[in-house]
Amino acid sequence: MKSGRKTFPPRANLEWAYFLDVDGTLLDIADTPDAVRVDKELLDLIGRLHRASGGAMALISGRSLSDLEGLLGQRRQPMAGQHGLERRDAAGRLWMHAAPPAAKLAIKEALAPALANHPGMLLEDKGLTLALHYRLAPHLAAYAHRLMTTLISDVGSGLEIQSGKRVVEVKPAGIDKGTAVAEYLAESPFRGRTPVFIGDDLNDEHGFAEVNKLDGVSIKVGGGRSCARYRLPDVGSVRRWLADALKGIECTT
Repeated sequence: MKSGRKTFPPRANLEWAYFLDVDGTLLDIADTPDAVRVDKELLDLIGRLHRASGGAMALISGRSLSDLEGLLGQRRQPMAGQHGLERRDAAGRLWMHAAPPAAKLAIKEALAPALANHPGMLLEDKGLTLALHYRLAPHLAAYAHRLMTTLISDVGSGLEIQSGKRVVEVKPAGIDKGTAVAEYLAESPFRGRTPVFIGDDLNDEHGFAEVNKLDGVSIKVGGGRSCARYRLPDVGSVRRWLADALKGIECTT
């Protein structure tokens, strides 16, 4: 994984197809997933970008679709949840990738003693994935990763580890944010457009890689090694970069 160029991205173009991570990209990360706060300015920005781009904007998150809908109230816009395992297209159709429920249940049950002994860890059951958060206990990072890796090895059933910012997640193998981008780009209104992917975390690298293959615009938010071609420093800069494209169209109408 390369360190990534630290250049500012080109001006946003409303003819592009936009794929946006949520936590750490459009919203500042909180101590727990439920602690984030959504402001009206963000909801307005998402709605305006969706309309101005002709519907070629999708949110692609590690959160579940139901969580995203509860958080953002966006029930008509394209969204992919759980790293692409569930996806709503521009026509409102829901697509789901199969997950091994017995393996997930076995891991969840095996985690119970660890959670009881380490109250700083939080297990989030998203439906198709399990996310072990240690943001409240960062000293348990190595332990959490070893534990989840061991449990996957024990069940041995098509699962893989997805690391993130102070979280380690168990998910079905072979499906990620990159595959979600590819699926959207095969459909209208995304087909034929230059793809843009913006994210901040390790799980967004799949999206960057897919966009790079297509000579698109990949943007990493914040520091750290990345294969993204461009950088923006923080959530506020992401919002300003997106809003800049909208200023252009609003000035001409």
